[in-house]
Amino acid sequence: MSETRVASPPPVLRPNLPLGVVVAMSCLALFMVVLDSTIVTVALPDMKTGLSMSTDQQQWVVSGYLITLGGFLLLAARAGDLFGHKRVFLFGAVVFTVTSLIGGLASDGPVLIAARIAQGVGASALTPTSLSLITASHTDERERERALALWSMMGGIAGLAGVVLGGVLTAELSWRWVLFVNVPPGIALFVAGVLFLLPSAVRERVRLDLPGALCVTLGIGALTYGLSEASNEGWSSANTLVPLIAAAVLIAAFLVAEARGASPLIPLDLLRPRSLRIANVLMFCLGVTLTALMFFLSLYCQQVLGYSALRTGMAMLPVTLIFIVGALVSRQLVPKFGPRPLLVAGGLIAAGGIAWVATIPTHKAYLTHILLPNLVGGFGVSIMLLAVTISGTAGVDPKNAGAASGLLNTSRQIGGAVGLAVLVNIASRVTSHASHDKGRLDALVQGYRAAFLVNAGIMLVAALAALALPAMAAAKEKTHESLDGQTATTPS
Repeated sequence: MSETRVASPPPVLRPNLPLGVVVAMSCLALFMVVLDSTIVTVALPDMKTGLSMSTDQQQWVVSGYLITLGGFLLLAARAGDLFGHKRVFLFGAVVFTVTSLIGGLASDGPVLIAARIAQGVGASALTPTSLSLITASHTDERERERALALWSMMGGIAGLAGVVLGGVLTAELSWRWVLFVNVPPGIALFVAGVLFLLPSAVRERVRLDLPGALCVTLGIGALTYGLSEASNEGWSSANTLVPLIAAAVLIAAFLVAEARGASPLIPLDLLRPRSLRIANVLMFCLGVTLTALMFFLSLYCQQVLGYSALRTGMAMLPVTLIFIVGALVSRQLVPKFGPRPLLVAGGLIAAGGIAWVATIPTHKAYLTHILLPNLVGGFGVSIMLLAVTISGTAGVDPKNAGAASGLLNTSRQIGGAVGLAVLVNIASRVTSHASHDKGRLDALVQGYRAAFLVNAGIMLVAALAALALPAMAAAKEKTHESLDGQTATTPS
């Protein structure tokens, strides 16, 4: 039987080197990027104590990374196409590694947050180029699909490993090692990139949409900052209103830039398919849940139940394993039923599980209030991830396939940043009001309950929104098509 081959692109790997080299480099790069979205979560209480940080600053350790990762992702993918994947890959490795070192050495909260924001820029360069190196080097379709499956699985493992590894490093060494841990693999990636990758020929000069990328990144950052300040200063404060107004202006400027630009990050005709618009709403909701759930659970376990960082990480281990089960189940069910039923069912299951989490008490009840409800909610979320990726890439013009997948990734990261800011605001306000007639722990739990309930409502909205998706019969073929873009959705 003849092998199916795709058109041969320019080589990216030096002669006589096995393709496993580029697969290993790409998987390690993605592992680092996804790991750093979760590894800091368990270390947040120790960071707060060690650097005298506020609750809002804790949130920015997570949000700052996600905002720049999501905001510059599409720009980095475009830069790789124009200037060569090796150049962008090496740039990402350097920025990610150096900022990890700076963050680990930080002497105060603002330095740590600044390092995390810059680290997100490096991550945004590593993510699309790690995928592009695989698609450009594997001309055999079957080998390419196996490499892409390994790449996707590595991202999933990293998201799961981050919580556990963060707990181990924080407990056995210190919180600084959740950042220092990136330095050795970062150096290894840079050296491997210099030695093993071939430089790409620079294509015709096309202007990058840097204004668009800056507008959307700064706009989302201003929105997140304004929402954060509202919990402390109130909605009428200048510290709240000015960032929110600036966010509106910057996001409007981004839309204008995309409509008028010769090479927009997001071509407006890309947004015409209804399935893509709804899929990005769903991915935004998933981004909120994937980020906020671990954030608040980590704080609850350590600040209310008195768990150590290590015990907190281990408490989340069964929850992370259910994501693997859900991913395997979804791969079997999507070809049979299409993505819409899984998205509706997954949204409802996730909403129910998170609503169950919202019944957390002030005393220890791991089995009934942490483990079981999170297994339910985690399973619901996990069966949605593949289905939403397929829905978001179905019916898209092949020339925009990479942009469509990249937009999904951006929606997830921005959903995590903005959603976390909103839920922290809600939790802080409820805690503040409850503290007038309740003890400190009771007030904290009241705030966490409110955040979980709102999160459950968000997943219920996601389930209802999924009903508006068009039915898709040929889901199996779309699964393979979704992998062919230059920017895939990062597994979480």
